[in-house]
Amino acid sequence: MHPKKVLLVKKVLLAAIALSATLQGAAAFARDIKSCKEPAAGSNEAPLISPPRGNVVIGTGRLQFYSAPGVHCAMKGVFVVPGDNLISYAQTDDGWVSVMYVSPKSADSVTGWVRSNRLRNTGTIGPTQ
Repeated sequence: MHPKKVLLVKKVLLAAIALSATLQGAAAFARDIKSCKEPAAGSNEAPLISPPRGNVVIGTGRLQFYSAPGVHCAMKGVFVVPGDNLISYAQTDDGWVSVMYVSPKSADSVTGWVRSNRLRNTGTIGPTQ
């Protein structure tokens, strides 16, 4: 076979392999999105924090909110920044915390999951039990 044809065949094969990998990755991503199921608060997967705790966001940059504890469950456009205050309700053993953020300006709130390593405990919210 002519060297130019061999090179063309190699390029076509490489492109087919890349496309196959991309499609497999997209299918895995879609499967992961469907698995964004929140564990029941108070279950063995996410024991309750009682009473709920106050936290402040630390570190640098945005702290992404997730609909469930998993990096594939990001809530697009929902995040807090260092200095924001959160209330935590439940936690997992692998570093996720169920939280609520209440905007001090509008009183709008959002709940979701964040990584615990970006939170500093500021104390409890409500009476201790």
